[in-house]
This record gives sequence, structure tokens and C-alpha cells, in this order.
Amino acid sequence: MAKPAVIVVGADKGGVGKTTVSRTVLDYFTANNIPTRAFDTESPRGTLKRFHPEVTEIVDVTTTSDQMKIFDTLNTATANVTVIDVRAGLMSPTLAALRDIGFLDAARSGQITFAVFHILGPSIASLDEIAETASFMDGAKYFLVKNFINNTSFFEWDQATYNSYFKRIKNATEITIPKLNEMAYEQVEVSSVPFLKFVANKGPNDETANYSFVLRGYVRHWLGNVWGEFDRIKLTDIVGSKDKGFARADED
Repeated sequence: MAKPAVIVVGADKGGVGKTTVSRTVLDYFTANNIPTRAFDTESPRGTLKRFHPEVTEIVDVTTTSDQMKIFDTLNTATANVTVIDVRAGLMSPTLAALRDIGFLDAARSGQITFAVFHILGPSIASLDEIAETASFMDGAKYFLVKNFINNTSFFEWDQATYNSYFKRIKNATEITIPKLNEMAYEQVEVSSVPFLKFVANKGPNDETANYSFVLRGYVRHWLGNVWGEFDRIKLTDIVGSKDKGFARADED
């Protein structure tokens, strides 16, 4: 049996599209036939669970009991891959808790595969998070994600400032999430289904839907580009599975 893999998606700054990235990761693993479970730490409401209710549980990651729900079950869960969508403001505290319970030591020794998708905003405050987060990254796969879903601009006025922050991090990999057509994004939000189901014209219960052909096309193209980035970093290899499942979003 492959060792457990944990992927943390988060940032200390809000409004940078963390849950959108988590949704694309879950769709990617679904398309590659990799069993995955998810934890939504936006307690008690939860956003990720609205789109992926079958595999997502809402938790309060600041409590010991809910930390146990996640990490005491890594070796017994049916799904080998665990995705944790960390709400705004909890990235650093969550990583500190992982250090305190010995999780980071286990990742460093190779008992657990650990990856962090750090979603960045275009501000200096967001980039300042990198230095703090990096101190926890020994033994982890660290991905710095420039997410353009909110049409942000990443220091186009001062590329030197941007590059100076990235150079501080050893072995970090940059990922770019392109912008999705706004109307298409809004329609997926209203439909409350995974991007993959929207593309397939399926409703929440797999019934045939009546989504716009044009908007489905925009989502298909965008999702294919996002998954191209995941292919580039060999995400399926990182979590220990190369099985290919049903058709990709960029395939007809």
C-alpha cells in the first residue's frame, strides 16, 4: 500500500482563491482515478463541501479532536490522498500544529508524503507569508501558486521585488492558475457542482443538466490548462499513483 499523502491548500491572506484551487485538485484526482478525501476547515459553514459533499468533511482544525479526525486516520482511510483546504488566517497556525504533533517529522523521515499549495495574492503582505511558511517546508513539496482567478496582477510594476521573495525559498516550485471567464465561473458557483461535472453537463446528483455549451467550453479549456500545470509538477507521481481514469477535461 502506498504511504499516505497529505496536501494542504492555504494562505494566511484571504480572498486569493484557495478553495477554487482545492476544487481543481479534487477534480484532477477524480479524473485520474485516485481516491481522495478532503477536509474543509471553514467551520462551521464550509465552501469546499458545497461542491464536493461526497468526499468532504467540515472540521475545526484548531481543535485537538478534529486534528485527530484527520491525522489519526491517515493509515486507515479508504482514500490514500487527503486534501486539507485551510481557511484564511489559519495557514501558519495549522503548519505549527503539524510541527507540534510530529507530522512534519514523519514527512521528513519519509513516512508520509506532504505537499503544500501556498496560494499567493499580489501584495507584499501575501509575499511576506512565504518566509514564515518556508520554515515548515523541510521534507515537503512546496508549491507557490499564482492564482489569477480574481484577475490579480503580480507585481508587474516591480518584477525585481517579486523575484527577490521567490529566491528566498529553496526547492519551491511556481504554479500559475489562469483566469477563468467570469460568467463561466459564476455559473459553476450557482450550480454548486465540481468543475468536472459542469463540463460533463451533470447536476449535483449526476442527473443531466442544461448548462450553456459556451460556458462549459470555457470551463473545459481552463480546467485543461490548470491540469496541465498539475501534470507538469507530476502531481500523480507525488501522491504515489499513476493510474489513469476516465476522460480528462481537455478530452472529448
